[in-house]
Amino acid sequence: MKKIVLLWVFIFASCSSGKLAKVNGVSFVSSREEVAQHHIDPVLHVSANYAAIMPYGFIRDLDSPELVFDTEHQWYGERREGAKQYIEKMHQNGVSVMVKPQIWIHRGEFTGNMKMPTEEDWKQLEAAYEKFILLYAALAEETQSDMFCIGTELKTFVNERPEFWNKLIKKVKSVYHGQLTYAANWDEYAKTPFWSQLDYIGVNAYFPLCEKENPTIETLTEGWQPWKTKMRELATQEDKPILFTEFGYRSMDYTGKKPWLVDRNQMDVNLKAQADATQVIFGEFWNEDWFAGGFVWKWFMQHDQVGGHEDNRFTPQNKPAESVIRRQFANVKESSLKD
Repeated sequence: MKKIVLLWVFIFASCSSGKLAKVNGVSFVSSREEVAQHHIDPVLHVSANYAAIMPYGFIRDLDSPELVFDTEHQWYGERREGAKQYIEKMHQNGVSVMVKPQIWIHRGEFTGNMKMPTEEDWKQLEAAYEKFILLYAALAEETQSDMFCIGTELKTFVNERPEFWNKLIKKVKSVYHGQLTYAANWDEYAKTPFWSQLDYIGVNAYFPLCEKENPTIETLTEGWQPWKTKMRELATQEDKPILFTEFGYRSMDYTGKKPWLVDRNQMDVNLKAQADATQVIFGEFWNEDWFAGGFVWKWFMQHDQVGGHEDNRFTPQNKPAESVIRRQFANVKESSLKD
């Protein structure tokens, strides 16, 4: 019943405004502990209407087929038990959920480069990954979650094993009956072969925009234009909306140069660059009718203990970028209520 109500809300908002109702989401990071109301309140304070809940599986090396998931050795929020508790708490607060199981490779190796050395290893990985995804697809169905993401930044896996992905999508649809997407990295989404089988073209939007130490709003806006044109063309071609399954910027110098960087560099903190880049992405995309919204990367449970004016990492928490997000999400929420 809940899923039907949400669907009608989505349709009503879309028809009354002439545009898709926007996903104003946060990527809610898994933790060691259960989520409590005081962890949810900051999400509500920025008027987020969606949260990505992200259970994890772990792989040792880029060429290892062994995928470990849902074990007692993992943090609470990384396991099925914890993901379920997070989802239910979000739903109790009126926040919709995308279940987004992800892989972490030891030492933070890029998942898009994961490649098996033999056919036997590929088959072993596929069997493990299918169990991983179907476990959380079943959880998404059980909790009546609003969206499910079948994978994140798995470029080589997708390119090398297309038939596996076609079969996997069919199996997911037999288990979960909500909306589906895949979180393609910014440099793979244009060639991802199965968009026609999903509801959203999911993009992790870490596009390089400029190489300036202190990028201006004008420079960042200009940097978006070629990428924006290509996404609009793909959305039209596939007749599917673009969804930023992840978007965000680090609060550091050169934030528009390589936005995907997750290293522990000592680049000078630049709070204005993060705030400006966040404002530009809202200005460029949130009014487009072919664009569905997105999920800010990333949002930690322990709001009072993270981010701040000396932090050069991704989180916007306790930084000027958080105010930018709050204003944007609140404006969209207010507009949808008026419509």
